[in-house]
Amino acid sequence: MEIKITKTTNPGQKPTDESKLGFGKVFTDHMFLYDWNDKEGWHDARIVPFGNLNLHPASTVFHYALEVFEGMKAYRTAEGQVQLFRPDENAKRMYNSAERIGLPPVPVDDFVQAVEELISVDKDWCPHTDGCSLYIRPFLYGTDASVGLHTLHSAQFCIIVAPSGAYYAEGINPVNIMIETEDVRAVRGGTGFTKCGGNYAAAQRATVKAEEKGFSQVLWLDGVERKYIEEVGSMNIMFKIDGKIITPSIEEKTVLPGITRKSMLQVLRDKGYTVEERKVSVEEVEKAALDGKLEEAWGTGTAAVVSPVGNLTINGEKFTINDNKIGPTTQMLYDTLTGIQWGKLEDPYGWIVPVK
Repeated sequence: MEIKITKTTNPGQKPTDESKLGFGKVFTDHMFLYDWNDKEGWHDARIVPFGNLNLHPASTVFHYALEVFEGMKAYRTAEGQVQLFRPDENAKRMYNSAERIGLPPVPVDDFVQAVEELISVDKDWCPHTDGCSLYIRPFLYGTDASVGLHTLHSAQFCIIVAPSGAYYAEGINPVNIMIETEDVRAVRGGTGFTKCGGNYAAAQRATVKAEEKGFSQVLWLDGVERKYIEEVGSMNIMFKIDGKIITPSIEEKTVLPGITRKSMLQVLRDKGYTVEERKVSVEEVEKAALDGKLEEAWGTGTAAVVSPVGNLTINGEKFTINDNKIGPTTQMLYDTLTGIQWGKLEDPYGWIVPVK
């Protein structure tokens, strides 16, 4: 893929206090754009100055939610090298998401090349402070200028980048979550395994209700029997029960195949843990908590890496996990993955891709 690069003549002011970066509020100087239509296919790959998108009000993305996205990061090592973490996995997941939604998939090699070249152009924006990073948001959307619902004729792929602060600037604090019993996030045959905006919109009402009750996230159940655990908020979920690591299976395609999840399972198995990917019922987790065998629980995702669960509310009853503190296994996973991502630990898996 040939990428045309047009650099800005009006560069932005880079943040001077990286402790106040926040998340997704400041953006770099450039973005990547790539067009598709049913006659030419993918064409006109370009890196241009960051700015507003020019979309027709009837564009399909607005009316029928024809959109998928990814979330990934670039990290600066102590030596100053900027590097990516498993970008090919994000590319493959977006490809699969696009196929399910009915969007033209971006070729995996094109996705990875676009990310690498955009970060290369804007790598000076990558924070130097430990724990900070460049958050990368690739997204793909339908652009047909028609409110008729039909096979897509045009689309656009875009990547924007935001320097972001440390997720746990004041230490890792366990969260309080509750099981959602009314709304459903996904069903078999649906879009649960995709990273599409519609999934997050469907989850918004339950999240708002949970926050009003003092919870950080909701724990989603399957949409058929309403008894098996699937995800927590926007993350995958793992439990340590009686020494074993148990996590919901992704085989039925109702759960997002998390890249952090996949990486953690590899680390856990290599360190000798017994890992089970299978159906996990609420009853099993509740019994483990009552029996004192629920040792740890944590969410996994790109933004936080891990989000330890301190309290879990099931049918109105609150169960405290590991004295509402981060557990040793959760801490090990956080230290291992962030160590590899920021170049503090050796990468034995070939997950790191340096940016030139």
